[in-house]
Order: sequence, then structure tokens, then C-alpha cells
Amino acid sequence: MHGSLLRRDRLAREAEEEQLSRLATRSTASRGREREEEPDQLRTAFERDRDRITHSKAFRRLKHKTQVFINPDGDHYVTRLTHTLHVAQIARALAAGLTLNEPLAEAIALGHDVGHTPFGHTGEEALSPYFPPDGWHHAAQSVRIFEVLEDLNLTWEVRDGIRAHSWKIEPPPATPEAMCVRFADRIAYLTHDALDAMRAGVLSREALPPAVLERLGEPGRAWIGEMIEAVVDHSLAVGEVAMDGETLAVMHELREFMFDRVYQAASQRGQQERAIELLRGLMDHHLAHAAEIPASYRQHGASLVTQAADYVAGMTDRFALATYARVFGADAAAASGLPGS
Repeated sequence: MHGSLLRRDRLAREAEEEQLSRLATRSTASRGREREEEPDQLRTAFERDRDRITHSKAFRRLKHKTQVFINPDGDHYVTRLTHTLHVAQIARALAAGLTLNEPLAEAIALGHDVGHTPFGHTGEEALSPYFPPDGWHHAAQSVRIFEVLEDLNLTWEVRDGIRAHSWKIEPPPATPEAMCVRFADRIAYLTHDALDAMRAGVLSREALPPAVLERLGEPGRAWIGEMIEAVVDHSLAVGEVAMDGETLAVMHELREFMFDRVYQAASQRGQQERAIELLRGLMDHHLAHAAEIPASYRQHGASLVTQAADYVAGMTDRFALATYARVFGADAAAASGLPGS
């Protein structure tokens, strides 16, 4: 062994976790996996999960899935993959600032959105009528992907964090690292969706709420830095992962503004309705022609509607458009008016 390099194996990394904060989640205290495995020589259990997620097919498909704007002109708009990387960076920054388990936060962040349909959140509206009474949610689908469709045998803590990364999911996640991901997700999408909306001409800086500009500064990295510091500073003061009331109120105002002016804006609704119609067309077709669902989606003993949803939700934007054109004809696809059709 060359004297300038030192081996840092799993045992050494697990020992380093003892220096984390009292509330941090230790990989040695994990609730474990569904199937017991021999420990890795180099990586902790959470590092192993992180790597498995980044090598999954579902993770790779994120590069061709919509964040907000469907197949926009220009190379600088956020995709579901770049959003995921933003969330992972912010989650690690929060975990590092609070001396929590960074690999656990990163693993949850990297896996949190793999269940998203094509064309962004409109997919949940498209698929929910097929799953009464509670509807369909991408977080549950993300867990299903890693437990069933691409069974990665992830640790309980990573699966729990993915399950509850959305603020509307109850019960909340069990680990503080997963709470870091909750904040990181909102910080990332509010900041970059606002920048994308300005890039697309949907918003102007002057239209942003004055309280947001006063508290967070100019849109972009200043917002991210201010919100990260707000979480770190307040969490240290109260002993749990949280944001101070003033900044949280500004974040809520920004979120409401984005829903009103971007996510649910009338200018966006036409395209969203066409995406919903396309996805429901694909669902109905595959429910009527089950043999066209690939065998990999039919081998798990699920109901037909679940098999169809697994297949349609897993599609990228461009594959959904191509499949729709193949099934219903190029003219029908073009009539959808969706970019790329």
C-alpha cells in the first residue's frame, strides 16, 4: 500500500457515523432489508442503496421526463433528472450542516421521484380515476418500483423516506434525513421552477411577491442559500429538522404564487389537459389490449389496472408520444398538440 493513500472500508465508515449528531440515523442501526444480505466491504448500507438507485433503469428514465414545461425549446430547462440532482445536493447540504447521515439523505433524494409519470404532475390527475378512492401518487409508485418492478432490496429507512418525501403524505418519515429531503425538494422545485418560468416568459421578476424578494433576495442561488441556512439555523435551535416561521411563511407564499401563476395557470391548462387525455388513452388501450403490456410488467401478479399503470407511468415523455402515435396514428398524436408529437 502506498503511504499517501489509506483504505477507508465499511467498518471505518460505520465508526465515523458515531461522530454524527445524536438524532442522526446510523446505518448499523438500520431496520434492515426485506432479504438479508452480506455487508459490502467498502460501503455502508445507505451508500449501497444510493449506488443501486443511480444504476436503476427508472433513475435513467428521469432525463426524459417533464418537471414543469413539457419538452420545451432550449437546453437549460429543468428535467425530472436535473431536479432530482438538485434535491440530492440540497439534502446533502442540510444533512451536512446538521451532522446527519449524508448518504442516507442522498439515497432518499435520488430515489424520491422515479415514480413520476410522463408530463409531470399532470400524470397523477390522469391516473387517479383508475385507483379509487385514494387516487394514484408518484411517491407510492417510487416505492413500488424499488420493491417490485426493479427490486433493489433497499433498506427500510430509504424506502420510508421515499414514501413520505411529499409533505401531504402521512405518517411523516421516520428519520431526520428524510425530513431534509422534504425541505430540499420544495427548495429545489420552487427555485428552479420560478427560474424556468421566467426563462419561458411566463413570469417576470417584477411579478414575484415582494415578501419573497425581500426575505430571499434575487431568484436563483440566493434563494437556495437563504432557505438552506433558515433550515439549518432553526433546526439547531429547536432540536429537530424545521424552518423558522418567517421563512416558512415566505416559502408558503411563494408556493401559492407558483401554483396560481405557473402550475395551474390558464396558459398551462390546455397543454396539461392534452397530456391527461393522452395518458388516459394509453391506459384505456392497454387495459383493452393487455398482451401489449411488456412481460416485465405482467410478471408480478398485480391487477390489470396496476400493470397498465406501471407501464404507462414508467414511460418517458417521448416514449409516451411515440407509443400514442403507434397505437392511434401519427395524426392523432399530432392533434394532441403536445411538443414533440
